[in-house]
Amino acid sequence: MDKKISNIVFTRNRPLQLHAYLGSLHRYFPSRLFETYILYKEELFSEEYNAVFRLFPDCVVVREAEFHSDLIKILNGIHTKHLLFGIDDVVVFDSVDFDLIEGALADHPDDAFGFSLRLGREFVAKGGDNVEEVTIAGRHLFRINWSLARTKTTQYPFELCATAYPTALVRRVVASTMCANPLARRLFLPASPLVRALAKVTSTRRLLKAFGYFFDPNTFESWNCRWCRAHAAEVPGYLYFQKQCCSAMQINVVNTSTRSEPDGTTEHAVEALNEKYRQGYRLDIDYIAANKPRRPHCGKESFRLVRGQATESS
Repeated sequence: MDKKISNIVFTRNRPLQLHAYLGSLHRYFPSRLFETYILYKEELFSEEYNAVFRLFPDCVVVREAEFHSDLIKILNGIHTKHLLFGIDDVVVFDSVDFDLIEGALADHPDDAFGFSLRLGREFVAKGGDNVEEVTIAGRHLFRINWSLARTKTTQYPFELCATAYPTALVRRVVASTMCANPLARRLFLPASPLVRALAKVTSTRRLLKAFGYFFDPNTFESWNCRWCRAHAAEVPGYLYFQKQCCSAMQINVVNTSTRSEPDGTTEHAVEALNEKYRQGYRLDIDYIAANKPRRPHCGKESFRLVRGQATESS
């Protein structure tokens, strides 16, 4: 069976949490529909990461050499019409029929920017956004105009936690943020000799941003999101959703460029969690499913470990 959607997952120093993401995704969404690419930043815990990769052998593991080039290569090689991004601290606890996702994106090409798995009607309505109800294949869905949204969460159209996009749209957005000059693109790649030399005397962040290059998941998300906001008239205006199916558990931080504060304590540090993983502990997916978070981001109140819970690919 041909795959229907490509899933690109970013991970660094979180084997326990990556295991939970992959296991919960496979539990609630048919694995036969997905092809998964893991862009893996090798730093700590290689033994535990390799154990995760063995449990999910159908995943394509790309060991990061240079983030920008590696991600562009993955994007260029995707053949599915739809694309879902994932981060290793996301946990899935419910599902949406893929026919609804495909129907929203494929049947509304002029207005569907994406289909969110992290938004629910109650959460969105509390923020004051205008939630429109629509019907696809006889079933009710919701949508908001993200360019008119009132909260930081709903105003953020290009995000990596759990939104499915048309693959062609993602490619167009990424291409639009990058410098069109071929020579400049070669000279100012994040790992190019010129940029490495400039990094010794100045911060290259602003320079790379000006040329549309990103060097980690955070900059990939934020810089492309900023472009979408600045060019809202050039991209579809609606974000579709049915119900909240997942939440990002922000209990530790592995990317120093993020400004989010972790909600956990030293027991949730990546070193401590990796030791728990070595001892056979896993994130308690059953507990999360029974006590569904009501926000797109949650913290230690939902994070419980259990020894030996099965979350492997089926």
